[in-house]
Amino acid sequence: MDFNRLSRRDAIRLIAAALGTAGTVGAQAVPAGPGGNAMLSRRIPSSGEMLPVIGLGTWQTFDVGNGSAERAPLEQVLAAFIEGGGKLIDSSPMYGRSEDVAGELAERMGLRNRLFIATKVWTQGKEAGKRQMEDSMRKLKADPIDLMQVHNLIDVERHLETLKEWKRTGRVRHIGVTHYTASGQQEIARVLERHAVDFVQINYSAGEREAEQRLLPLAAERGVAVIANRPFASGELLRRLKGKPLPAWAAEIDCVSWAQALLKYVVSNPAVHCAIPATANPVHVRDNVRAGYGRMPDATLRKRIVADAIA
Repeated sequence: MDFNRLSRRDAIRLIAAALGTAGTVGAQAVPAGPGGNAMLSRRIPSSGEMLPVIGLGTWQTFDVGNGSAERAPLEQVLAAFIEGGGKLIDSSPMYGRSEDVAGELAERMGLRNRLFIATKVWTQGKEAGKRQMEDSMRKLKADPIDLMQVHNLIDVERHLETLKEWKRTGRVRHIGVTHYTASGQQEIARVLERHAVDFVQINYSAGEREAEQRLLPLAAERGVAVIANRPFASGELLRRLKGKPLPAWAAEIDCVSWAQALLKYVVSNPAVHCAIPATANPVHVRDNVRAGYGRMPDATLRKRIVADAIA
């Protein structure tokens, strides 16, 4: 099925149908992860590259100093992430030292060729944007970079002009736009209707489902890959569920934690290509990546996840 040629009505119909059948349209498993198992992966519409559905965010978690005590857990996080079959790591110049730390650790561990590195431009002005993007590529030791995104639509028209040229000349492999609130999704939709981009990154979780109404069908219609940030609603869902027993239905989708259930809600939507929970805890990243394995929830179980998570 070619998402680039879908009408809006067909996109909505296809998403609805897939959500009723475990959400695997446009997806396949690729060899990776513990025990020779395979994480569910989805095809990036513009390039055909397969992307594992569980990625890694770096907001706050990778903003640390140079000390070994601060960086050792993050080295373990990256090792566990790769071992678990993850690939996409997302950062931004807005995230303090996160780009520096991620780039240095990935280089020291020899992981560059196993990562899909995404970051953002977050400034006003065309020339300032170019300087910032070049600085990010230097920090991340990624030239070309796999994905450069316009962060929260800041000066989006100017930066997309640059990024389209950089993609044409091979400086970036994919380009995209981002926002982290539901209030920004209307403008994101307008950008998708005006510009050909490869990715859109938006907030989406069992507690923040606004994207299901318009933006996810629009992305599917236009052949745009979707990265879901805030899959735990900035941790609010996990805080709310702390101490609450996992329901019996969790076994039906091979979940042993609420984090896995919440992530499976996100990535079982076939319009979503990757969710990017952030963590500085190796135990948590091992738990998170397991959400990319096993059975996915159908429409009935997705409703149960929402009902139990926000009750």
